[in-house]
Amino acid sequence: MSRIDDLAAELRSRGIDDADGSVLTRAMYAGDASLYRVVPSVVVRPRRTEDLLALHAAARELRVPITLRGAGTSIAGNAVGSGIVVDIRRLQNIMAIDPESRTAIVQPGVVHADLQRAAAPYGLRFGPDPSTHTRCTIGGMIGNNACGSRALGYGRTVDNVEAMTVLFGNGETATLGSGTENSPTARQLLGLAAGNLAHVRTEFGRFGRQVSGYSLEHLLPENGRRVDRFLVGSEGTLAMVLQATVRLVPDAPRRSLLVLGYPTMADAADAVPALLAAAPGRLIACEGMDARIVDLVRGKGKPVPELPPGAGWLFAEVTGEDAPDIVQRLTDSSGALGNRLVTDAGEAAALWRIREDGAGLAGVSLPTPAHSGWEDAAVPPEHLGAWLRDFEQILGSYGFHGFPYGHFGDGCVHCRIDFPFRHGDPGSSAGFREFMVECATTLKRYGGSLSGEHGDGRIRSELLPLMYDETSIDLFARVKQLCDPDDLLNPGIIVSPGSITDGLRAVRPRTSPKRSGLRLIHDGGDLGTAVHRCTGVGRCVASKTTSVMCPSFLATRDEKDSTRGRARVLQEALDGSLVGGLEHEAVGAALDLCLSCKGCSSDCPAGVDMATYKSETLYQTYAGKVRPRSHYLLGRLPKWARLVAPMAGTVNGSMRLGPVAKLAKSIAGIDQRRSIPKFARKTLKRSARSLARLPETPDVWLWADSFTDHFFPRSGLAAIQFLEAHGLRVRVIPENACCGLTWITTGQLDQARRMMDRTVRRLAPYLASGVPVVGLEPSCLAALRSDALELTAAPEANIVANGILTFAELIARLDLPLPDLSGVEVVAQPHCHQSAVLGWSADQALLESAGATVTKVAGCCGLAGNFGVEAGHYETSVAIAETHLLPTVRDHPNAVILADGMSCRVQLDDLAQVHAVHLAELLTTRL
Repeated sequence: MSRIDDLAAELRSRGIDDADGSVLTRAMYAGDASLYRVVPSVVVRPRRTEDLLALHAAARELRVPITLRGAGTSIAGNAVGSGIVVDIRRLQNIMAIDPESRTAIVQPGVVHADLQRAAAPYGLRFGPDPSTHTRCTIGGMIGNNACGSRALGYGRTVDNVEAMTVLFGNGETATLGSGTENSPTARQLLGLAAGNLAHVRTEFGRFGRQVSGYSLEHLLPENGRRVDRFLVGSEGTLAMVLQATVRLVPDAPRRSLLVLGYPTMADAADAVPALLAAAPGRLIACEGMDARIVDLVRGKGKPVPELPPGAGWLFAEVTGEDAPDIVQRLTDSSGALGNRLVTDAGEAAALWRIREDGAGLAGVSLPTPAHSGWEDAAVPPEHLGAWLRDFEQILGSYGFHGFPYGHFGDGCVHCRIDFPFRHGDPGSSAGFREFMVECATTLKRYGGSLSGEHGDGRIRSELLPLMYDETSIDLFARVKQLCDPDDLLNPGIIVSPGSITDGLRAVRPRTSPKRSGLRLIHDGGDLGTAVHRCTGVGRCVASKTTSVMCPSFLATRDEKDSTRGRARVLQEALDGSLVGGLEHEAVGAALDLCLSCKGCSSDCPAGVDMATYKSETLYQTYAGKVRPRSHYLLGRLPKWARLVAPMAGTVNGSMRLGPVAKLAKSIAGIDQRRSIPKFARKTLKRSARSLARLPETPDVWLWADSFTDHFFPRSGLAAIQFLEAHGLRVRVIPENACCGLTWITTGQLDQARRMMDRTVRRLAPYLASGVPVVGLEPSCLAALRSDALELTAAPEANIVANGILTFAELIARLDLPLPDLSGVEVVAQPHCHQSAVLGWSADQALLESAGATVTKVAGCCGLAGNFGVEAGHYETSVAIAETHLLPTVRDHPNAVILADGMSCRVQLDDLAQVHAVHLAELLTTRL
């Protein structure tokens, strides 16, 4: 066995069950959300506190370092390590909530949003709320002293810690809070501070966001000699958190959001001191947002609420009954170009969502990739405007670009920068180093902190001597020696750091993949660039979600089944030394449970499109090779449907015979628990021809996609009936024009390209004629709007992509009257491709304007084309359906179930025996 296998086996022999040294897992955990790649030896996912204790003892004996990791969203590189990486997310028990003392006792893996949900019934919340609140853990927040947008009102993580039970690196377990003198290590730390009182009082805790280094000010007598709070922000270098007692605060459901516009971000920063003075202690949040980030959201076709004039905005939030008075005082003192009070909760949520997605959006906002690095420096707020101008000047002097945003009320600024890293050229990091040093040197003039909330990690620890004097640096080393004398915990962070240019992922050489099957138009045709869109911000690993991404992760809670996990493995396959190319088994394992739902393409703030990357990977993997049997059968379903059409009745009848159906499923690679969809006895095209009494040029052309034509012609006939009832002449396009979707999702891209070329050339004249063309199957429509452009450069592809309509879009364009749906309860499952590519807003607006009560199901149904019917995927498919779809259907037993997509209808029929209808069918039945 290898050294890594030996280590994993040794840990398992000591009762640490989930110790994983596989290539797949090590690849996923080789990165966090930072610039760094450090391949671990083993990844451990403890389920009990006892696992942490056993692991610590084993690591000390074996002299293998430990790096603790929460959600893996560290921007500073403090969640990667070469020894044992410990994913704490399974330590997720909320052990107690005491509404009287307003405290909660939690394990370190508790997700922030889960704690909020648990505290909400008591009218309480955990105060700090980082932008990653849907997935970050309390342990990770303690490690970095996380803050977030509302720290201005509720304090930093450190301000909300009441007690902790920790395991120091030296092996001592201690419960800290009040009475910390009972711990030998705690007493030594307090003695160290007592011997350096003057220095600690003058150098530490100078302003709220001084997060860099160790926060020695908490050891001062006037600050309560709080060793527990001293450990907050130590980045897992001194102790492991076993349990924490955190303070809860009354929630303020009534919030007022005032948006103030300024000519520049620096002008917005200049206004911050006046706002703080106008409402001392009353501002819950005061956030800065750059217009260029907002423009990027608009450019992606997503709605943005109205904003006042300006190129930079402050989002000022206040609470309380006197909020209107506070808002007026803020407005009067703001000096803004304009302002807007946002009173609608939905609009406010949309603006905060843009702010929360700032890191991901900023990373793809420039012509070349923008990186973390100089990420969250902070200065006292009175210096913020001057610091921002200096910072912009330094950026310009290096020819770099970045869009600042952040927690302006706290003086903390985030910025992603287009550092000119070049793959295969370590020398390209020289400019990065010089820039970082100059920024750190300039920052010191303002009394600033290298980090305002993310910690020092690998990106800033080497720069600490530019911020702190020799005495402070020596104190850090002495603290480390007391708590972790064997350098067991997260070595190289804060104390004895490595170079900030060691392990930069962006300068690793990249392997050359085979000829691409897709154009990858958003990434210069380069799959390596495409997969590096993922920077690890981790929205796909949220514990709960109201979006589509990432359905398989919600079902399995396994990192390999997240968009991020898959992207990391693909990155390793292309520019790492761990995964041996796209054909490596680790790549297949990572992509196996990807549904190709495309949810990430719209829900990921960085625009990761794993469905596209999976298609390209399958194409390159099987080029010139024999494919899995399901690719030839399920992956070419429209072809077989056309061949079966003349004898559909006979085939359907034979499938009712158990032995025949069992054999057919086995041959096709279909799970035996799945039904086989019935072929239509009469296709839509044949039915439409028999009904046609139309001239050559109708009022509406209906595109008969393969699924509507061969499996659900009733949807097409209902659409024709509805449109004709309004006096329109409708005709089905007679040519065969399959989009090739099943070929695309299985990576059969050469065939898919030929089909798409033919299809767009056949459809383009209809669209160019000016007569509306409508499609009914969302997945096929999405293929024409997005995949067509990836497959072919034919100009007709743009004509088709920009012109073809959904049924709801057609009704809106023609302004057709709607039937009365008052009193009708609708549960709608938008197809995942519809959510990601087409959008469902037109459908929702139509239903609500017709008077229906609409419940929109979040997420994916779990079938997703051939995914859910394939053998080996059934359990995951059912688990995905149980995350949102099936519970919602059960909760609304009298509702009409609306599902335009064939996959969704088959899933509902298979798992819930529910007959779902297409929008066209629903409207037609109410005529």
